[in-house]
Amino acid sequence: MGNMKNYEETYRSLNLVVPEHFNWARDEFDHWGQDPARIALWVVDDFGQEQKYTFAELSKLSCRLANFLAGQGVKSGDKVILVLGRLPAWWITLLACLRAGIIVSPGTLQLTPKDIEYRFDVSGAVAVIVDEETAAKVDVVADKCPTLRTRIVVGKREGWLSFDEELAKASDRFEAADTRADDNALLYFTSGTTGLPKMTVHTHASYGIGHRITGKFWLDLTPDDLHWNMSDTGWAKAAWSSFFGPWNCGAAIFQHYSTGKFDGKLTLQMLEKYPITTLCGPPTAFRVFVLEDLKKYNFKTLRHCVAAGEPLNPEVMNVWKDATGLTIYDGYGQTETVLLVGNFPCNEVRFGSMGKMSPGFYIGIIGDDGREVLPGDEGDIAVRLTPKRPVGLFKEYFNEPERTAATVRGDWYITGDRGIKDKDDYIWFVGRTDDVILTSGYRIGPFEVESALIEHPAVAESAVVASPDEVRGEIVKAFVILAPGYQGSAALVKELQDFVKKITAPYKYPREIEFVEALPKTISGKIRRIELRELEKERKLTKKVENNLS
Repeated sequence: MGNMKNYEETYRSLNLVVPEHFNWARDEFDHWGQDPARIALWVVDDFGQEQKYTFAELSKLSCRLANFLAGQGVKSGDKVILVLGRLPAWWITLLACLRAGIIVSPGTLQLTPKDIEYRFDVSGAVAVIVDEETAAKVDVVADKCPTLRTRIVVGKREGWLSFDEELAKASDRFEAADTRADDNALLYFTSGTTGLPKMTVHTHASYGIGHRITGKFWLDLTPDDLHWNMSDTGWAKAAWSSFFGPWNCGAAIFQHYSTGKFDGKLTLQMLEKYPITTLCGPPTAFRVFVLEDLKKYNFKTLRHCVAAGEPLNPEVMNVWKDATGLTIYDGYGQTETVLLVGNFPCNEVRFGSMGKMSPGFYIGIIGDDGREVLPGDEGDIAVRLTPKRPVGLFKEYFNEPERTAATVRGDWYITGDRGIKDKDDYIWFVGRTDDVILTSGYRIGPFEVESALIEHPAVAESAVVASPDEVRGEIVKAFVILAPGYQGSAALVKELQDFVKKITAPYKYPREIEFVEALPKTISGKIRRIELRELEKERKLTKKVENNLS
């Protein structure tokens, strides 16, 4: 049953109290350090080297970094860009910045010099803390970043301050900034399906207190757990499940530091080897896992699994459960929020559904008029802002009041996603507002077709988009990555089309299928369907022009 014994009772009674002044590092994290032996972080690398840190040790290390930053003139309210892999320094930096009232902007290792320049330009950050590889990218554009004053590298680089050397010299006593609960704490750049990334602002309360819901009820964590979240450190999901969620509950965080690509087999071996009790992974990871022979593994301590980032296909959940006995609890939220909708251990899981509303939130499915639609009808997934704005909701898009205002319709924050709520309050994801395919008057969500395709053994991953069509307006087009051992052919196209017709409404089958080696993705791993849609438009237009000329 986990932390939540009775969903209705918890939903009715939860009240997150937000004090006027709140510093998450001081008021939440340090509390767990009172037990000097309590492990907070366990990092393992590709060579089996392990580093373990207690809450008390990380408190002191973050005080050292806060002192060093203060010595460099980086003060409360300033911004620091943080780009590191799963190294202990990432956690120390985040903790130090929160402690000192410095606003931290985490980014992924995949950032290009141009991305880095853009981030400095719009954020006005004064310092960077990065690895050696990213430091070289920063140097390419540093001349164009007038606000950048302090460069800190984990490792060594000419003209840069060394993270470890400076930490060793600093004092481990630091008085935390007495930040207000609504002071800015984190800036996340979120890549949508269109346009340049926007900066999502979170406060000490919105993520620090808001993620109590994520950690306790969805991740189901207690102080006895060792939690592994496989998210990239540049994503907001790392703040969710590799930082605030677990540490709000006093749980230890497990991390694998690797310089290579994601390796499904190695990940499963580590789940077998280490005493990991709870696992959080993107659906892509679980899709890779189910291609392996799962019966060969014995996960002795694993008790709870969750997935988020994009909807999880029911077929993947079935294969995982058959092999491990464990249900994958799907959840839904955004960079702008904490967990909005989730499958919680005390509730029945309806495969394919994102679950029910998180305690602390009322989620409606609304129409253009700002009113809720009937159960079973499709509409915009929205968060009610009245009578009290929920704690775990972002503050604003930094320096973009118009963009922030555009997310509100009446009493609702509009997520930009489409969904359905059934009569039992289960919420079902349909797709991004701009991904819906309109064909012959039907609305088709790409996810439904992708879910049907992945049930076929030949399909490893797929992306489904609208492709222009003279007769139907748009048709369903699937880009498919084949599983090992399969070859693309006209016969396989026909087989997949017939297969989809059997699983979902026949009109939803992909009328065109293209086999590809890779799919375009955002930095955070979400499929950029917009790129494929634009590609299709261009191709069809070219073809039309050629036909007219001939």
